Amino acid sequence: MARFKKIIIACDGESASGKSTAAKLVSKKYKLLLINSGLLYRYCSKLIIENKPKKTIPYLRKKFKSITYNTISKQKLHSEKISNHVAILAKNKDVRKIVNNLQRRIIKAHNRICIEGRDIASKILAKKPKYDLAFYFECNLEIAAKRRWLEIKKKVPLKEVKKSLKFRTKLDKHRKNSPLIKVKDAILIKTDKLSKKQVLMKMSKQIDKFFEK
Repeated sequence: MARFKKIIIACDGESASGKSTAAKLVSKKYKLLLINSGLLYRYCSKLIIENKPKKTIPYLRKKFKSITYNTISKQKLHSEKISNHVAILAKNKDVRKIVNNLQRRIIKAHNRICIEGRDIASKILAKKPKYDLAFYFECNLEIAAKRRWLEIKKKVPLKEVKKSLKFRTKLDKHRKNSPLIKVKDAILIKTDKLSKKQVLMKMSKQIDKFFEK
C-alpha cells in the first residue's frame, strides 16, 4: 500500500509548542517510529546532574555508545531542574554531536520515522537522509506555559514555568550551533489556534498527499 512506503518526517518547534503531542499522534496513525530528540538532551542533563562527572564530554560519549532510545524514553526527564540545565547544555557543540550521532544511527536503521526537536529539518535531516515532510510548531507563550505547568502537575509556579519557557526559546533561536529555525518548505502548525484533532487533520492532509505521489 502507498501509505506504508518509506517516509521521514521532521517536526521542529519551540518549547511546549505541542510538537511532541502532534508527533505522537501522526506516529501512531501512520505506524512510524517516533524519536523525541529533546529527551536525548534531557537524558544528558540528568546524567550530569546526578553523577557530576569531572569530564562531561568523554563521560557522555561513553554513556551514549551503547544506549538505546527505548531505555532513554522510559526515564523521568521532565523536571524543572532538568529543563533549566538542558537549556544551557544544548548549546554545547560537542554534546550536540554525541546526540546527533545517536539520532543518525537510529535513522539509518529505520525508513518510516518521525523525529521531533529543534534542529531536525535544518540540521539532522537536512541531507542524506533528507526529510520527506517538515512541520514547524508555534504556540502563544501564555498557552504554552499553562500546558507545561499542567504537564508537571503544578509543582512549580506558573510564572516560573513561563519565565523558563521564554528563556529556553530565546536560547534555542539565538545559539551559535544549530539554532531553532523554520526551514523554507516546513508547514507551519500554530497549536494555540487548533485542537489536537485539527492538528492531526492538518498534518494528515500533507502526509496523505505525500503517499499519493
